[in-house]
Amino acid sequence: MKYLVTGTAGFIGFHVAQKLIDRGDVVVGLDVINDYYDVNLKYSRLEFQGIQKAEISRGELVQSQKHSNYRFIQLDLVEKESLLDLFSQEKFDFVIHLAAQAGVRYSLTNPEVYIQSNIIAFLNILEACRFHPVKHLVYASSSSVYGSNERLPFSTSDSVDHPISLYAASKKSNELMAHTYSHLFGIPTTGLRFFTVYGPWGRPDMALFLFTEAILEGRPIQVFNYGEMKRDFTYIDDIVEGIVKVADRPASPNPHFDAQNPDPGSGKAPYKVYNIGNSSPVLLMDYIKAVEKSLGKEAKMELLPLQPGDVPASHADVSDLVRDTGYKPETSITFGVKSFIDWYLDYYKK
Repeated sequence: MKYLVTGTAGFIGFHVAQKLIDRGDVVVGLDVINDYYDVNLKYSRLEFQGIQKAEISRGELVQSQKHSNYRFIQLDLVEKESLLDLFSQEKFDFVIHLAAQAGVRYSLTNPEVYIQSNIIAFLNILEACRFHPVKHLVYASSSSVYGSNERLPFSTSDSVDHPISLYAASKKSNELMAHTYSHLFGIPTTGLRFFTVYGPWGRPDMALFLFTEAILEGRPIQVFNYGEMKRDFTYIDDIVEGIVKVADRPASPNPHFDAQNPDPGSGKAPYKVYNIGNSSPVLLMDYIKAVEKSLGKEAKMELLPLQPGDVPASHADVSDLVRDTGYKPETSITFGVKSFIDWYLDYYKK
């Protein structure tokens, strides 16, 4: 099968592309390669998969030097005509859309970027799937959509009408837009609400990266909500396994959908939303202890209040994902944190 995977210079997209490449699918990776964080890390991910920086030319497909079944294109998804041309030329079977502007705190100071990258770009993906039909569109949503909900674990049957950041609102918008296109044009769409993904090749703006960097340099780490946080930390390999299992199972209408008591996570249309997490929340302080143990060095801490847009706890109910796909996250925090730190020390030659 031929896949378009967007965001392949990014953390999750890089790993998903590798999984598909390894199992023999034909993959086209796409990324704009923006400077939200260190572009050298993004180019390193691409180079790991045989895409050389010197060969990248905006709007042109580049053949991997390591994998005959992988090509990459640098493209901004807001450029609708270029995207439509790519779909027309390649005739994709599946689309896994992971490109987005991430980050809750960044959305407080750079709101316009989220409208362009998460709303306009997603509309263009939907339009491309409308005019060049695919078997399944899988896209990244976020646990942030649960906003000020306090009932745990978070369930896709819960209302998510109270986002507390523009990032969360943009992801909720994606789910609404996907349902509309599933209903009007029969496009099978599945949204995945990710819960705090971590692991090798991770994002420099995420807690694990920031903690590791600061501890090694002897700087204090910023610990928000005075450490009283719980997160459903989910290791990248578990996430990737779930994404691929979902992609292989195109969304279908819910035969039991009750319009008098509608389920927010499914519909009469070929539409589905899943949580994808570890379903085993960990105290932030325990997570920090795992980092300290792997580094063999104690952290200095700066305890701070809860930040605007953040939630004190997250916990994914993944029972429907387990039921439908056999998804089974198995990676412990101890193993996952050590795997990241081993990668970090090797990559940065610490």
